[in-house]
Amino acid sequence: MLIRRETPADLAAVRAVTIASSHKPNEEEPVEVILRDALRRGENWIPALSLVAESDDGAIIGHALCTWGRIGSARVPNLSLLGVHPDHRRCGFGTALVHATLAAADALDTPMVVVLGDPDFYGRFDFRPSTDFGIVGEEPAWEHLFQIRILAAYDPSVTGEFIYPEPFGSI
Repeated sequence: MLIRRETPADLAAVRAVTIASSHKPNEEEPVEVILRDALRRGENWIPALSLVAESDDGAIIGHALCTWGRIGSARVPNLSLLGVHPDHRRCGFGTALVHATLAAADALDTPMVVVLGDPDFYGRFDFRPSTDFGIVGEEPAWEHLFQIRILAAYDPSVTGEFIYPEPFGSI
């Protein structure tokens, strides 16, 4: 397995993984594909935090994409999308993508990474409820799913509401 930065040559394969790993893979254009394309076109997309997982034969079987959100004046990466092809789940690709994303974000001197996702999965990477850090998400109903992973540049004064970048909320 190889985790590396996404390149333009990967786009078709990443799209296929996004479709296969979506909640409704039989739709022609699942919402995850629409969101991914819109995020990549936006000014808050972080190319250094768009990663792919390659199998030993070079096939793209997973991806992660981050965008900049903000808490007050602090820019904070959001692990916006994570997907692994269903045929390769529970083989460590998702875990490797999250670890690589956290390491790359840490190398960018970001204070933390935020995610909206399953606490059982993300808790394995030391993500904790955002409220532990005085941070809230835009949607109170999702509070238990909104989590923070602090990094080496963590600043406890970064508190308040996390604001998602566009196009979140419009798709």
